[in-house]
Amino acid sequence: MGNLSVLVTQLRKERKRVHKEAQRIDAALAALRSVSANGSSGRHSMSAAARRKISLAQKARWAKQRTKPRRTISAAGRRRIAAAQRARWAKVREKKAA
Repeated sequence: MGNLSVLVTQLRKERKRVHKEAQRIDAALAALRSVSANGSSGRHSMSAAARRKISLAQKARWAKQRTKPRRTISAAGRRRIAAAQRARWAKVREKKAA
């Protein structure tokens, strides 16, 4: 029976510790809630005109990026690359056969 009472005492201490920890966590959550509620209460900090101006500027940057010509490789360049690759694979097969 002595071991059982020691176990009950330890469990009570642990329950008390966990309860205090839960209270600390609740306090931290409450503090964070009050900060976020005060920091951004749903109101915009920028006017609609300013947001529109930024949006148009970003769209212009995207359009400028899309109009850049894409570099393509010539047929002769493609053939050179293919020939070099075939040569590399031939070496690999040669080493494997040897």
